[in-house]
Amino acid sequence: MRANLTNRLQALQMSQVQVLVGPILILLILAMMVLPLPPLVLDFLFTFNIALSLMVLLVSMFSEKPLEFAAFPAVLLFATLLRLSLNVASTRVVLLEGHQGGDAAGKVIEAFGQFLVGGNFAVGLVVFLILVIINFMVITKGAGRIAEVGARFTLDAMPGKQMAIDADLNAGLIGEEEARRRRQEVAQEAEFYGSMDGASKFVRGDAVAGMVIMVVNIIGGLMIGVLQHSMSMGDAAHTYVLLTIGDGLVAQIPALIISTAAGVTVSRVNTEQDVGEQLVKQLFVNPKVLYLVAGVIGLLGLIPGMPNFIFLLFTALLGGGAWLLHRHQQQHRATAAAEQTPEPAAYSAPEASWQDVQLVDTLGMEVGHRLIPLVDDQQQGELLTRIKSVRKKFAQEVGFLPPVVHIRDNLELKPNAYRLSMKGSEVGQAEIHPDKWLAINPGQVSQEIQGIATTDPAFGLPALWIEPDQREHAQIYGYTVVDASTVVATHLNHLLQQHAGDLLGRDEVQKLIAKLGEENQALVDDVIPKCVSVTQLQRILQQLLDEEVSIRDLRTIFDKLAEFEGQQVDVANLVAEVRIALGRTIVQHWFGGTRELEVIGLEASLEQMLMQAVQQNSAVEPGLAAMLQQQAQQAVQQAQARGQAPVVVVPAALRPLIAHFLRRQVDDIVVLSQAEIPYDKLLKVVQVLGESS
Repeated sequence: MRANLTNRLQALQMSQVQVLVGPILILLILAMMVLPLPPLVLDFLFTFNIALSLMVLLVSMFSEKPLEFAAFPAVLLFATLLRLSLNVASTRVVLLEGHQGGDAAGKVIEAFGQFLVGGNFAVGLVVFLILVIINFMVITKGAGRIAEVGARFTLDAMPGKQMAIDADLNAGLIGEEEARRRRQEVAQEAEFYGSMDGASKFVRGDAVAGMVIMVVNIIGGLMIGVLQHSMSMGDAAHTYVLLTIGDGLVAQIPALIISTAAGVTVSRVNTEQDVGEQLVKQLFVNPKVLYLVAGVIGLLGLIPGMPNFIFLLFTALLGGGAWLLHRHQQQHRATAAAEQTPEPAAYSAPEASWQDVQLVDTLGMEVGHRLIPLVDDQQQGELLTRIKSVRKKFAQEVGFLPPVVHIRDNLELKPNAYRLSMKGSEVGQAEIHPDKWLAINPGQVSQEIQGIATTDPAFGLPALWIEPDQREHAQIYGYTVVDASTVVATHLNHLLQQHAGDLLGRDEVQKLIAKLGEENQALVDDVIPKCVSVTQLQRILQQLLDEEVSIRDLRTIFDKLAEFEGQQVDVANLVAEVRIALGRTIVQHWFGGTRELEVIGLEASLEQMLMQAVQQNSAVEPGLAAMLQQQAQQAVQQAQARGQAPVVVVPAALRPLIAHFLRRQVDDIVVLSQAEIPYDKLLKVVQVLGESS
């Protein structure tokens, strides 16, 4: 207990110290611009500035993604302010104490002015100007341009990335937490590149300020040395110019390192490797390149007058490296082939047995030979993980666990084709390209792209198979871009939702009863078999699933069925009563938490005619049925175009008839009864079926 309390206090103290670091650093930087600093303190701060710049460069080199160093814009601002404040402090010391000698402003400035440029202020001026030009014109300008373009493309690609995240979430491939994390990462990426675009201006301004400070120091030093300290023009120039150059170099070298770190951060591509690993694995991966470079360097080394030894030495090094790399790759391929080669087995024809009798799989998937890597566990096939996620999401939303998907290869299929079957019958088939991405057109793309035209197998939307390098552009133009495994998983999820009733077998019903019995066995005993049998319960749940009603709330279903103990009620009426009990859940599924429900209604005369047909148990007149089907189809299309749920609300007595008829004729339509609408919801009829046009 005492140890835990001590650890918590230490963690609290540490967090408080971390909070104070930023304000204290800013106050110290501002104080350096006003308060005079002795040479020893300047030496310490200059050394700290160099160490800080090296630390920033190494952190940017070892970061695998730009967001791992998201604090870089703020670090860049603090580093720039630190250098400028040091310039002000050192300028004050150089102009006040420079006449006393080269170490008047500290040992660091003296070392940069004497040893790095050999005490020659002309060489120092040239070196300083070259460093400023490299920093200002090359590194900073390039990094700023990359950050600007990166910010623009990141912002343009945000809608496509958000749609891709929503597609993965809807397909059950990721959970809410993962989707929230990805959305936050997308927003942080846009903020990072925007901040880097602005922060790069600090470095450019710092370079300009360095040149201005150098000119001011030289002119001011000459005037102070000649006029105040009676020094000759040559002595004053030698003393003050060398000090100014040392001051400028000790500031520009850390600035150059920080600029390099900024360029490394914004110019890298997001991978699971840092910059060093990317350079080594991508530059020195092809032995042919090394052989060609060795040949060119060798030819240059044979030209008279060239430094032959150096050129031929590099030729030997490159040629030897290419040979070693080629040998290593051959050994790796041979090892991989040996691992994949199956051992020959002795052939013997076994006798037929009951093991040869195979029952039909409830859910099956057959794939062409090019899709085998997607479903091969030894090759870490992504599709296997996606299918597990789909089944888990289906169980959480619908209320029961669907059967396992049995996967096998089928050489009769096209190489890129797959087939989904249910109880031995095909329910879906499509072709995919595992090495490409599917760009789905949701109807709002800003520009067309090139690709292999197709349709999304799940929803029938127009789509294109595109190369991986077109993914970012497709997202920017408004396409929803998903990989091949996601396409199959989404297709499977859509089919599971459509055929949920067919997947609910007697075994699944028994498991649902057992699961409810773990919490409320008394309720289960009151319903089965007193109110309904297991077979009747299965038919009730199947009808609910056929009408896209979740059976997760099994307790409410059993509570409602328990009310009919001792009564002879048919399954259709029981389904209607259960739907009323689940009314709030049904409305929540289609309308969310909205209080005002915009729905489709029936015209009064049409409603009266249908009521008479129900009471007399007669069929609907064919012309009336055709008109109702046509208007319902148009109403569904208009509702979907406005982003509304295509829900028709009718009297309770008409719901079974209308639902049975329209669901067979009109896609995506939903029929609710007025009794299923909760009392605290308001109905707003926005379209009416049966009105004469």
